Parts: sequence; C-alpha cells; structure tokens
Amino acid sequence: MKSHTKTILHTLLLFIIGTASVFAQAGKPGIKVSGTLQDEQGKPMDYATVSLLKAQDSTTVKGTLSTETGTYTFDHINAGSYIIKATVVGYEKAISQPLTITDASANLTVPVLKMKQGSHSLNTVTITVAKPLIEHKFDRTVMNVENSALAAGNSAMEILERAPGVTVDKDDNISLKGKQGVTVMINDKLTYLSAAQLATLLRSTDGTTIQSIEIITNPSAKYDAAGNSGIINIKLKKNNQSGTNGSVTLGAGAGTYGKDNGTLSLNHKEGNLNIFGSFSHDDNERFHQLDIKRIVTDSMGNKTYFNQLSFMPQTHHDNSYRFGADYDIGSKNTIGFLINGYSNTEVDNNVNNTYIGTQPNVTNSYQNTYSTINQTYKNFAVNLNDKLLIDTNGQELNVDLDYSKFNNNSLAQYDTYFFNPDGSTMAPPVFLRNQTPSVITIKTAKLDYTLPINKTLKLETGIKLSDVKTDNNLQAQQQENGAYVNDTTLTNRFIYTEKIDAAYVNLNKSYKNTTIQAGLRAEYTSSTGDLVTTNEVVNRHYLNFFPSVFINHTVNDKNEFGLSYSRRIDRPGYDDLNPFVYYLDQYTYEKGNPFLNPQYTNNFELNYTWNKTINVSVGYSHTTDAITQVLLTDPVSKATYQTNLNLQSQNNYNISINSPYTINSWWTGNVNATAFYLGLKTDSLLGANFNRGKVAYQGQLTQTFQVAKSYKIELMSRYQSSLDYSIFFVKPQYSNDIGVSHSFDDKKANIKFSVSDIFNQLRNDVTSNYQSNDLDIKQKNETRVARLTFTYNFGNSKIKSREHQSGADDLKGRVKGAN
Repeated sequence: MKSHTKTILHTLLLFIIGTASVFAQAGKPGIKVSGTLQDEQGKPMDYATVSLLKAQDSTTVKGTLSTETGTYTFDHINAGSYIIKATVVGYEKAISQPLTITDASANLTVPVLKMKQGSHSLNTVTITVAKPLIEHKFDRTVMNVENSALAAGNSAMEILERAPGVTVDKDDNISLKGKQGVTVMINDKLTYLSAAQLATLLRSTDGTTIQSIEIITNPSAKYDAAGNSGIINIKLKKNNQSGTNGSVTLGAGAGTYGKDNGTLSLNHKEGNLNIFGSFSHDDNERFHQLDIKRIVTDSMGNKTYFNQLSFMPQTHHDNSYRFGADYDIGSKNTIGFLINGYSNTEVDNNVNNTYIGTQPNVTNSYQNTYSTINQTYKNFAVNLNDKLLIDTNGQELNVDLDYSKFNNNSLAQYDTYFFNPDGSTMAPPVFLRNQTPSVITIKTAKLDYTLPINKTLKLETGIKLSDVKTDNNLQAQQQENGAYVNDTTLTNRFIYTEKIDAAYVNLNKSYKNTTIQAGLRAEYTSSTGDLVTTNEVVNRHYLNFFPSVFINHTVNDKNEFGLSYSRRIDRPGYDDLNPFVYYLDQYTYEKGNPFLNPQYTNNFELNYTWNKTINVSVGYSHTTDAITQVLLTDPVSKATYQTNLNLQSQNNYNISINSPYTINSWWTGNVNATAFYLGLKTDSLLGANFNRGKVAYQGQLTQTFQVAKSYKIELMSRYQSSLDYSIFFVKPQYSNDIGVSHSFDDKKANIKFSVSDIFNQLRNDVTSNYQSNDLDIKQKNETRVARLTFTYNFGNSKIKSREHQSGADDLKGRVKGAN
C-alpha cells in the first residue's frame, strides 16, 4: 500500500511536469550522469529537484526529480563542463564540484550530495528558505501573501478570492469548499461582520499589510463556535526589529476606471517597548453590470415578462488606520493596546431600465429608475491585552478587553419614470428618498489559560463575554405635491441586542506518534430583535454545547493522518435579521427576515499528508435549519425580492488535494483541486418539497518563475464548475492572473506589476427555474485591472529583537453590522 501511494504521488508530480511541456529527449547520443542525494543523517532525499547546469554560466541543461531512493540520472549528455544542483523546500541547495565530460568519457557517477536543512540567520532577518505561496499544516492551509507578486495593489478581499477553495459571490458571501458560513478573523480575533461590513473592511485593507491567510476548516473548542464551514484568519505583519523602521507603498491601477492606493507603516522598538502604526488610503472606482430576465406567473397562469438592464458604477474613498504598542513589564509579562478603525465613503450612481410585456420580446411598457446612494462607514476599535507567563513550563494567562463602535449612514434617492412603448409618458414619476443611519457597539472580555500538566498532557481553558447592540433606523420619504413626506409603509426602526457567555476546555495528549485533542465549548445566547415601528419583539434564549475531537497520527517521516470532528453554529447576520427593504426598483428588492433561526452543523474531516507537502482531505458536514438565500415573488405587485429562509437540512461532501511542485530551480508552483457535493432539502419551499444537489469542482494552479536573481513572475489560474445552490444554478467561472516583481537597492525597494483576470472572463451568471421563479441573471464586475505598485522599506533591519507573542497581535473588535 505504501509503495502504491508513493507511486501515485510520484505520477502526479510527473503529470504536472508533463503539462508544463518539459520533455526528455530520447535517442540522442551522449554520456549518462547519475548520482545520489542524502540528508545529513544519510537518508535518501526523494523527489528533490535536480538540475544539470553548465559550469561556465550556470544555465540549465536538464532537470529531473530524485527517486524514492534519492537517486537521479541524466541521459545523453554531450561533452562539456557541468555542475549538479539539488533543491527541495526546507533544505539549503546542494551543489557538486565541476564535472568534465569528454567524447571519450564513460558513464559518470557523481559523489553523494548532502542536503542540509534550511536555517535562519542569527544577526539578520533574512530567511534563507523562501516559503511557498501555498503551505499545508496539520490543522490549516496557509497562503503566504507577504512576498507574492499578486498582492501588489490588491485589497484583502481580492487576495482572499485567490485562496485555495475560497469563492466570493455577487453579494460578497464567502464560501469555503462549497459551504457558506465562513467566519473571518484578523490576527486570531473573530470579527463578527455581516457580508456587507466584512466586504467594506477587506476592501479597505491594503494587501501589502498582510503576512498570510490561514484557512482552518475544522476549528477547535478554543475558537468561537460560529461558522459552519470553518475560519479564515488574516494575519497582518508585525514588527520584529529593534530601532525604527517602516515602509511606504504607492500604487496605481487601471481597469474601466482608474485607481490609486498608498500605505505608510512605521515601527519603533527600543528595549521593552514596541510601538507600531499604519495608515492606508485607497481610491477605487468600479462597476457592476446586472441584467435580469424573469417570468412571473400569477395564480391564474398569466405570465408577465421582465427584462431589466442595470449599470451600477461605484466610487470608493477608503481610509484605514492602526496604532498600538506593547511593553514587556518583565521577562514574563507583556501588556499592550491597539487602536484601529476606518473612515470610508461610497457613492453609487445606478441606472436601471425595466421592460415589461405580456409576451416574450414584446414591450407593453417600460420604466427607468435612477438612483444615487451616498454611504459613509466609520469604525473605531480599542483593544487592551495582557499576557502573563506564569512559569517556564508553558503555563500562561492571556486577557483581552475590546470595545468597538460602527457608525454607518446611507442616503439614497430613487427617481422612477414610466413610459409607454412609444416613449410617451405613461404615469407621473415617483420620487423616493431613504435615509438609513446605523450604530453598532460591541463590548467583549476574554480570558485564556494554558496549563501543561506534564510533558505529554496540556490543558487549555477560558471564558468569553460579549455584548452587542445595533440600532438601525430607516426613514423613508416619498414626494407628494413637490414636498417629501414620511412613508409609513416603508419607515421602520430595528434594534437588536445580543449577549453571549461562553466557556471552553481543551485537553491535548501526546503519544509517541499520535496526538489527541478533545474539547468542549458551551455558549449561552440571549438576543432580542425589536421592530419598534410595528411593535414586534423577537426574544431568544438558548444554551448550546459544541464538542470537538482531533486525532493526528504520524506513521513515519513521510506519512501522516488526521481525523477531526466539531459541532458549529451560525447565527443569522444582523443585516439578515433586519426587515428593511432595499430597492433596485419597484419590481426588484431585498429585505431581511427577523424570524431566522440559527443553523447547526456537524463537521467530519479526514486528512492525509505525504512528505509534509502533498495533502488530501475528505470531509462531510450535515447542517440543520440551513440559512439559505432564496428569491420570492409577490403575486400582487409582481415584484421579486431576495431574502433568507431556514431550510430543513444541508449536506456537503468534499474531497480536496493540494500539492506543491518543483519543475526546476526557477519554476515552482502549487496545484489545488476540490470536488464537492452540496445538497439542500426541505419539506416546503414555495409550496413544494425541495430536494436538490449537484457535484461541483474547483481548481487552482499557481506557477512561480524566478527568471533572474531579482525578478519573479507569478501566474494563477482558477476554475469553478457549475453548481446548484438553493434554487439557483450557478454557471462556471474561470480567470487568469499574472504578476511580475523586481527587487533592487539591496532588496529594500520592490516594484510590482500585476493584471487580474487577464482575458476578462470572470462572470457570475445565475439561472433559476423553480415553482413561480423563472429567471436568468447575467452579472459582470470590473475584474480586469492592471496595477503598478512600488514599495520601499527603510530604517534599521539588522538587529532582530527578542521574540514574544503579545496580546496586541489580536486586531478588530467583535462586529456584526447591518448595512
């Protein structure tokens, strides 16, 4: 079985090389050159990249991979002087002495090459072994963004869309391996954001401030139980150098519209004090094109045909800031604070033309809606933290206190004009104005305690208290006789409060080759949704338990297995509970559902890792009361609106394969492929039993070319097959990105050029044909954007500080926002 597994993995790597059009020449006369690779203990180094180079200029003649026994062979080598170079991730490169081959030479055996493990310099911060773009660990997949050319000029949202197994739909909902309900963290701190608020935050976060993105599909009991499909943790960069240093980033972009961005980061470390801060500004104008064809059938069987054409340009001006400090009171105690926030504006100028008829391709009337929406988003958050190392055995106590406040406001003007087919006025125009102020406050307190009981047994426990309040006030006005008057049918105020008291315990036991972790988390939730205008109140109080189990077994230094289980919860987003109505026009809108219940998910996952590089995972999850986006039709007004409902159950089966590969010393990459089945079932949806599901596929190929000492090219290709979600059929999606970077001035300066969606192919097209819903949606965003970004690092970079993990690594308050 073991040899078969290795053979399959070896075949996979050879297939990747084959697809890259690297072929060996056959039948050519010459000498055979062979040799063996070993590590420092004399064990064979299998599947290392071995290159035959010309000794004169180090140009590559041939490349191959070492076998399971560490051997390699080059056939048909002509006379000349050569050297052998061997590379593998995690080891320093090995280079042979020069080899001389003449026409009279016999086959040549190269002396054994020893490969040493990579190391870090003690007196600089230069890392001798570069991290791959995609890195797999036991409990998570890591996307190392920091040195990627594709991060140039991109926001955190745009980078996240490129992460393995991650998709972002038209409404900014994030899915992982086909499952929605992802929880997003920043520096290990959960950020309870609605889809709209999260999109605002991620789009205003400059990609150059990101170190890595961690994808945790099955979190332990230490983490909040929210998020049925796992956690995405965005790790921001942190200063580890004494003295004063920083960086300046300036960027410009061009798509359909122009863009610019800039970031200034400063750090100062002196003795026990570390001070850091950053400010980012971004100007971004983009568009969203939406075409909807739908057929509405009334109770008598009569059909009305709608053809809606919408063009929605958006102009964003985003400013975000971050300032903090941590101080080592002694060798065992670190205190810190962090202040961060943003102040963003968005202006939407939408044009929507709706053509209405009683027969296909026949217009009986049409209407034009012009809407101008001015929005502001402001956030201010404070974090206080304390980390105490109680003893030298690893016993420690961490305390975090957070306060965060969001102030959001939207002022929208909707002007609708009605026409007959010949263009004459059909009815007087309707002018509607909405003002939607929203205030969100969050207070949290968290304590985590770690106790190593002995060398093989560790206890983790902690508590967390959170208190959240949102106040949303929709003030709707309609023009009558030249003056705006309050529209009581649309005006509404919604106040939502939520308190969660949580506690957890984790036990971690290590055996010779096996590690077992078992945990239990309890959360008591009290929430109140108050529809002030209609005097409706929804109260909920519930206690839930969330067990988790993780087993990891190392067979040998090449094979590792993991098995995990956890129970999760997804509480409805605050914007999903908010019953406000948001219009595109009078026939198309969306609104929340204040009666949504939480959904619960049981997750199972089996992992296999070969050689700490190639990973295969198989997973299954079952969700009850699945929160699902649907489209409903009002038979009287013939309007179609989007909302969320609880469906009976959802099943997800998935298998994922992730493999880095090395073709030669200058060509490396990563392949990620996922197949999943997503099925939804409920006894009654729009008056009928619903049971629908489909197998879908996702693939991502990343290639990195080190074309010269200071030049790097990255290519990324992504594909997602068609899939079923709820009543929607989502059509295939695919795109290709490219990035080129050049470092100079002793690597202090870097210039990057990147183009996203090179061929402008990325679309989000959806159809639905269920019960009375018959629609075809075509969507196109501004996805092809060229960016040029310059980064300069300045200040002291020679002295590395004493490393410590501070509570100040945690960022962002606990926020759920209704937008």
